[in-house]
Amino acid sequence: MPTLATYKISTKGKNLHLRVVKGHFATSHSHMNYYVDVTVQKSRLSEASAVAKELSAYYKQNTIVDTILCLDETQVIGTCMATELTKGEFMNMNAHQTIYVVTPEHTSGSQMIFRDGLAPMIQGKHVLILAASVNTGYTAKAAVEAVRYYGGIVVGIASIFATADSCLDIPVHSAFNPKDLEGYSITPSHECPMCKRGEKIDALVNSFGFSKL
Repeated sequence: MPTLATYKISTKGKNLHLRVVKGHFATSHSHMNYYVDVTVQKSRLSEASAVAKELSAYYKQNTIVDTILCLDETQVIGTCMATELTKGEFMNMNAHQTIYVVTPEHTSGSQMIFRDGLAPMIQGKHVLILAASVNTGYTAKAAVEAVRYYGGIVVGIASIFATADSCLDIPVHSAFNPKDLEGYSITPSHECPMCKRGEKIDALVNSFGFSKL
C-alpha cells in the first residue's frame, strides 16, 4: 500500500491553509497528480471562517445573495459566508432579509432535487453555489442546471479550490487555484500521462476524501 504524505501550504491569511498530497489520483472523470484535502476547511470552524471571509470578499460589494447552495458537505463554510455577507447593509431581496443556507438532495441517478420545503428558498432567489472544488465542472454544472430548473438565479460559484475560471459562463471564485501547486495537472482519464508511463494509481478520490489502492 503506498504511503501518501500530506503537507500544508500556508498563505498570508490567518487560518487559511491548503493541505495537499502528491501522487497519482483518480476521480470518476479525471486523473490528477495532487489530491487537495479540504476536509479540515469543511469541518473546523476557524479554517471554515477563514475560507468564508476570503470567498465573501468577491461578493460583498456588488452581488445580491438570497441563498447559498452548499455542495460537497460545505455547510459550515456556507454558514460562515452567510454570516459574513449579512454584516452591515448587504443586498438581498427575499422577504426575510436574510440568507438561506441549503444543500441539495441527490437521486439514485445523481440528479439534484429540492423537496417542497426547500424549493421556495431557490425559486426566484439569487443563489450563490458553494463547492469544495471545481475541477472538471460536472458537479457545478449540475448545480447550475438544478437551480435554473427550480426557478432560481445563479449569481456566482465559489469554491475552496478551482482549476476553472468559469462554468456555464458564470465566474468561479476560489480561495486556492493551481498556481498554488507547482506542476499541478488534471486530465481526462484516457489522456492521463501517468497512466501512459505505466504509473499505478495511488488512490481513488471524491469530495469525501481518498481511498488508497
